[in-house]
Amino acid sequence: MKIKTVLTKALNGLAGVSFLIMVALTCWQVFTRYVLKNPSTWSEELVSYLFAWMSLLGASIVTLESGHMNIPVLVDRMNPQTRSYMRILHELIALLFSLAILVYGGWQISRLAMGQMTSSLGVPVGIFYFVMPLCGVLNIIYTIINIAEITKNK
Repeated sequence: MKIKTVLTKALNGLAGVSFLIMVALTCWQVFTRYVLKNPSTWSEELVSYLFAWMSLLGASIVTLESGHMNIPVLVDRMNPQTRSYMRILHELIALLFSLAILVYGGWQISRLAMGQMTSSLGVPVGIFYFVMPLCGVLNIIYTIINIAEITKNK
């Protein structure tokens, strides 16, 4: 479970740093727009990409905490053994979603978007889309850890 602790600290750190950078860039945008009368377009674009990164990193944190979609009102009425099986099923569904949509789909879209450049920053859009397969891999690791914990606590 040491890997869980290390990954969680790194993820929380990345999400926090991304938020602080977004705040600083937004303040810079306001300053350049209203004080310098020359708006900064690159910072606006970067803030929107950082917001997407922060959201997906946050979704990985939710996966770690098994906070993804489920219907607890039904599961809580089941006996403890069936409840464990249902929790494992929920984790497997999250794992399959992460594998198919985030890892495979995210890799495909990242690869396709490498030829497209951002308008203000001038870097390939695929770099910003790479967060999808990255978070997909993190989600898979977290669901495997969650399944191991569920089976251990049976």
